[in-house]
Amino acid sequence: MESVLSRYENQITILSDYLEEFPETDEPVWILGRQHHLKADKSKLLLDISARLWFTYRRKFSPIGGTGPSSDAGWGCMLRCGQMMLAQALICRHLGREKMCWSPQSSSAAHSSTQLHRSALGRNKNTAVFCAGWKPLLLIIPLRLGINHINPVYIDAFKECFKMPQSLGALGGKPNNAYYFIGFLGNELIYLDPHTTQSFVDSEENGTVDDQSFHCQQAPHRMKIMNLDPSVALGFFCKEECDFDNWCSLVQKEILKQQSLRMFELVQKHPPHWPPFIPPTKPEVTTTGAELIESTDKLFELEEEFEILSV
Repeated sequence: MESVLSRYENQITILSDYLEEFPETDEPVWILGRQHHLKADKSKLLLDISARLWFTYRRKFSPIGGTGPSSDAGWGCMLRCGQMMLAQALICRHLGREKMCWSPQSSSAAHSSTQLHRSALGRNKNTAVFCAGWKPLLLIIPLRLGINHINPVYIDAFKECFKMPQSLGALGGKPNNAYYFIGFLGNELIYLDPHTTQSFVDSEENGTVDDQSFHCQQAPHRMKIMNLDPSVALGFFCKEECDFDNWCSLVQKEILKQQSLRMFELVQKHPPHWPPFIPPTKPEVTTTGAELIESTDKLFELEEEFEILSV
């Protein structure tokens, strides 16, 4: 069985080959609020990228609703991207931005990041509330940055969001493909692609999970910002109230005050001309999922692309 150290070295080699394709530039690479320089700290950049949790299509999981599909290939890419953003928020909440990385000293894949997650959750189980009236905040801001194509006026502000320490990246992509964007270099976005079908991974008897397939074994992808579909969703995580205050200050300084056409607004109170806010209630689920399809025998044998519908 291949050792964790060998897998770690192979992954670094793959990513190193990919980074050779980056243009010769002194511009920094930004990954979820962290700045890297290709010439000075390539290894840190490699570790940061490989540490992100990568969720893809899966097959052979328990049929949804008991008789529904057992694979999400062809239709679940946006769901997987959302899971990657949520996973990053949970990492920041329970582990911290700095602590989530693959370690070649781990004795086995099942005891690397999985054990780290379990121990962190145990430590935080009875932790007191950070401050009165405040709970960790996952903030997702859906946006439309153009009609058919992204408006160039938003590009600088969009890139600034990846520099913020609260950044969870962005959800979006292009027609028929959803991606999880984690950073940028110049005018190119860096993203994780969920369009790979892997087998379902079950937990071991001791409760651990082999997490090898949850870290990208492929080189991360890049795309020009101008090729981005205008429908996107920005993600941010504020663990404490001071994080949120800092985020508001950064938005005011880096986005709102420098943009004539703003991506979004910050307001102190609920605008009076808006309808009243009514918290959503959990709907009653009466469907098993089986009625959504005619047959599951040949369902999703091909990795059909998932379409992002434009409003």
